[in-house]
Amino acid sequence: MTVVVTTPTGHVGSRVVRLLLQAGARPRLLLRDPSRLEPDIRERVDARRGDLTDADFVRDAMAGATAAFLVDPTPHTVEDPVGTSRRTGAGLAAAVRESGVRRVVFLSSVGAEMRHGAGHIDGLAAVEEQLDATGADVLHLRCGYFFTNLLPALDDLTAGRLTTTDDPDRTLPWVDPRDIGDIAAARLLNDTWDGRTVQGVHGPEDLSWRRVAEILTTALDRDIRLRPVCDDDARRTLAAAGLPPGAVDGIVDMTAGTRTLTPEQPREPDTTTPTTLAAWSHTHLRPLLATHRAGHQC
Repeated sequence: MTVVVTTPTGHVGSRVVRLLLQAGARPRLLLRDPSRLEPDIRERVDARRGDLTDADFVRDAMAGATAAFLVDPTPHTVEDPVGTSRRTGAGLAAAVRESGVRRVVFLSSVGAEMRHGAGHIDGLAAVEEQLDATGADVLHLRCGYFFTNLLPALDDLTAGRLTTTDDPDRTLPWVDPRDIGDIAAARLLNDTWDGRTVQGVHGPEDLSWRRVAEILTTALDRDIRLRPVCDDDARRTLAAAGLPPGAVDGIVDMTAGTRTLTPEQPREPDTTTPTTLAAWSHTHLRPLLATHRAGHQC
């Protein structure tokens, strides 16, 4: 069995790779820079250098594979994020059809079930539909809010702030990307499922932003104050940072468009993963914040 893994150095993909190796597989990794792989990984995989937006590269690299873990690598910062995701998805779907890949696990998001009106998440919805049309067995992982989305907020957290445009008391699923990788790897190695399947990946509990601030206050051993801002303020901040209008809309509308959403997949045992935000923050975020603070003090 040959398993293709895209974005293998990302928070989810790197976990998938390690678990496939532990299961005795030699995964085929599609990435732009193989030097980013850890040395012990690089020797045990089939690394193919290229860009996931290059449909010819993806088709050739997936030839002969049995299964694939697919991720849309489109950054939120491009001018047309949804259109870019759709074009990338078309290449991925064509590669699945032409390569004969029989089983696909796709990293999607809560909100993709809306299909329209959820900012850049609409791009993931488009990729879901493109993959569904390939004839392969496809599993879409509709994931909650990644714990790792807090990593770009180190400046704010250092200053004791947590900023959001969301309703401070609205709850939503939060999840550790490593737990997503666990599910993806297990599904890639399991050949007993078929058809089109959707699975929510919701972390251990739904959290409000107010509750997140409380958890971080304890885990980081510093007072973290919630700072709600309106959508227009967020748009102005992103525009001032140099992002193009389409990118600004794609980012802001991911929250604005899903404020009243109830995830299509309910919280059940198979959508609930174990790692808590408190444990993840203490293990990963706290040391990063200490280093970040020390760097600012020098």
